[in-house]
Amino acid sequence: MKAAELMTKEVVSVSPDMPVREIARLLLSHQVSAAPVVDQSGSVIGMVSEGDLLSPNNGEHAVRRERWLARLAEGEPLSPEFLASLPQPGRTARNVMSSPVIEVTDETDAGEIADLLVQFRIKRVPVTRDGRLVGIISRVDLLRAMAEREKPHSSAPAHGSVIAEAIARLDHRFSGRNGDKSASAGRKPATATAEGGLSVADFHKLMADFARHQAEATEAARRAEAAHRQERVKQLVAEHIRDERWNALLHGAREAAERGEEEFLLLRFPSDLCIDQGRAINASLPDWPKTLRGEAAEIYLHWERELKPRGFHLMARVLDYPNGMPGDIGLFLGWTG
Repeated sequence: MKAAELMTKEVVSVSPDMPVREIARLLLSHQVSAAPVVDQSGSVIGMVSEGDLLSPNNGEHAVRRERWLARLAEGEPLSPEFLASLPQPGRTARNVMSSPVIEVTDETDAGEIADLLVQFRIKRVPVTRDGRLVGIISRVDLLRAMAEREKPHSSAPAHGSVIAEAIARLDHRFSGRNGDKSASAGRKPATATAEGGLSVADFHKLMADFARHQAEATEAARRAEAAHRQERVKQLVAEHIRDERWNALLHGAREAAERGEEEFLLLRFPSDLCIDQGRAINASLPDWPKTLRGEAAEIYLHWERELKPRGFHLMARVLDYPNGMPGDIGLFLGWTG
């Protein structure tokens, strides 16, 4: 079963600049405990929950607000005392949200989603299509799906139908490509006319034709590279870091240390995977981790939970600058300095 079949499509979301008081009202009025933070392009840049609205520094105060939340979630009006208790009420979703975010695509399998919820100890994941929010899946959604599959008359789709569906998708994807013509198909070389001999105008035309063909080839290469980068971004969002992959990366880092190296490249990815196309990383801004998505975000969370307490560093650097803009970005694990 895919995420598209499980997800809740009517998602309660907030903007990055929504004040915490409005977020509290929104969560309580819709009786949800968290909401994705979505920018103007529809990309998920964080998650904000009831816990993010509570101050972690005052245990007694936080417990009291937890009781208010429990009562208010049952439909009672928002208490002025509760609003006054919110830490720094002038803050916005951008200030309190949790990021980076683990996300899945609408094609992600239910089993993989369950693994992510367990692995990262989270209660829900946003579902995206082409980088835009289209739904959200919670533990309840997965439990509901499991209950449906346990019904006596329910049955999983036959293996043959799954294969047939995959073949159909491939046919659709590649249909019509044989009929496409490249920019150079059927092109005849420009030559001077036999009548009248050569002229400067003929040579100018040859030069203009060459420049045009070069421009067409450059544009075709640019489009192909852009398509490749977008496909890579989709893969990095759709694929997830499993234990064996993470262990393989750690083994590679250990081998790098044995060779006397000070860091190891964990992941190379297009800057398009970042919600800001790599600008924060390029400018070395301290909040660059909040811009990560897909596998890059998962690696960061693995590092933060497992390796940061042991003294390891995680660094992000722009690796190339095609046309003067950030191209690929590398996530490096370091153990010196």
